[in-house]
Amino acid sequence: MNALIPATILIIWLVLGYKIYGRFIEKKVLQVDPSRPTPARELNDGIDYSPAKKALLFGHHFSSIAGAGPI
Repeated sequence: MNALIPATILIIWLVLGYKIYGRFIEKKVLQVDPSRPTPARELNDGIDYSPAKKALLFGHHFSSIAGAGPI
């Protein structure tokens, strides 16, 4: 059997599972409410909690993950 067929089926299965199970977790378990303010907005004191722009937040997240790569 060609390896491309099982690989394609597996990728489709994983994507569907990710979408369906992720939606279930979002709605039933975590009960995400988009109108609820984040802790950075709710507890904003200008020191520990302060809202960040998406690009800056992505940079911090990426550097914390990629920084330990060479170790």
